[in-house]
Amino acid sequence: MSTPSSNVPVAGHLQGKTHVLPLRVYYEDTDAGGIVYHANYLRFAERGRTEMLRMIGVHQNKMHAETGLAFAVYKADVHYMKPAKLDDVLLVETELLDLTGASMKVRQIIRRSMAPERTEDLVQFHSQVVCMNAEGRAARLPASLRQVLEPYITQQRV
Repeated sequence: MSTPSSNVPVAGHLQGKTHVLPLRVYYEDTDAGGIVYHANYLRFAERGRTEMLRMIGVHQNKMHAETGLAFAVYKADVHYMKPAKLDDVLLVETELLDLTGASMKVRQIIRRSMAPERTEDLVQFHSQVVCMNAEGRAARLPASLRQVLEPYITQQRV
């Protein structure tokens, strides 16, 4: 049996500055009626953010080991539009909207993939993810991290 490697390709892909993570809805994700339980969308969003960061070179375990910094969701606004169901193929689209001193603003849309090139919006998230130090306080994003993230900002400041 082989051991996991950091060279194994990561999940999802980039479409321009947007990361897209495909997921399938499993029985464990649903309630008794075969509908995705509302809290599981938060898990799907977390996976999307994590895979985007990993794909662009931000490995959270390495960041924490080297700097003591970690990310935490500070606030999230969730808009549920339609339910996902057992066996649906979902696309978790993640965009970095803005960087502030100690946080990043992220928009995520979870879509049902229907036919080739056809999707249906199910859930939309707007979240603020804060960089935290070992004491659990907000910490400025290090310049090296900011340099990696800035090219992926999709929204222009006004």
